[in-house]
Amino acid sequence: MKFKLFLLALTAIFLFNCKNEKKDKPVEENITEIDGIIKVPDNVIDIVTRSMEFQSVDTITSGWNTFKYQNLSNETHFFLMDKYPEGKTVENALTDVAPVFEEGMQLINEGKQEEGFAAFGKLPEWFGEIVFSGGSGLIGPKETAVTTIDLESGYYIMECYVKMPNGKFHTSMGMAKPIIVTSEDSGNKPPEATIKISVSNDKGITYDKPITKGKQVFSVFYKEQKHHENFMQHDVNLVKLEENASEDALEAWMNWADPKGLITPVPEGVTFLGGVNEMPAGSTGYFYADLKPGKYALISEVPNTRSKGLFKVFEVKD
Repeated sequence: MKFKLFLLALTAIFLFNCKNEKKDKPVEENITEIDGIIKVPDNVIDIVTRSMEFQSVDTITSGWNTFKYQNLSNETHFFLMDKYPEGKTVENALTDVAPVFEEGMQLINEGKQEEGFAAFGKLPEWFGEIVFSGGSGLIGPKETAVTTIDLESGYYIMECYVKMPNGKFHTSMGMAKPIIVTSEDSGNKPPEATIKISVSNDKGITYDKPITKGKQVFSVFYKEQKHHENFMQHDVNLVKLEENASEDALEAWMNWADPKGLITPVPEGVTFLGGVNEMPAGSTGYFYADLKPGKYALISEVPNTRSKGLFKVFEVKD
């Protein structure tokens, strides 16, 4: 099931009407000071994916938390924290939403986009109360993403909705895990950023200084949010681009509304290295990266990213 798209599809209906496996223990790894300056917190929350699952704790404290997401699978994934309205759980999603979702997504995959969005008109209104509260950006196979976000107490669904080769979302394959965030505060503080990213409707993705090699902590401030043509909002994904990578192919792949978008395999020569997932306007998240010399990009999961300033290519020099 694709929880995030359910809500965005409700927006679509409004717009159309206006127009007419076994779970092993997480891998443990010592986290030490980086480059003598940047230090990842010792009390990270481990998340591990080996196939189509999130292996992690079920309960965490509220406030600032740092997540270390180890993608040990052969697929590209991410995690997004969806804060559910009071009294609603993953069971409600299964009983109230799953059948509608299957119908709508089947139509979209057949190229009948308008009919697919129209089918989502059967979804429950309470999805409008879900708050998408951040998480990692896309992360490639055998890579690790470290992300820091601020969470309010409540009931969350941790999800990944990248598509299988057959078009099914990873959420329907088991990547939808309930997480309880308690009222007890973590007592943690956010890290100090070495690069400050800002995302706005008019300027897209901007950053405050040249991006250089080595260990970096990026802050991502969502100055504004809006729904784009595919009903997604801004997020930030860090991408390593090899010489054979096509920027056109990457831009097209980031649009889930295209049947060939956000689907395995990723475009040739592209490796995703994390980032900060969608958050409400006014929110800030952080992600860590170790940049080697080469070509990179920061990109959002929306259509026509270059014309919107949401696809920024940069070079890290030796």
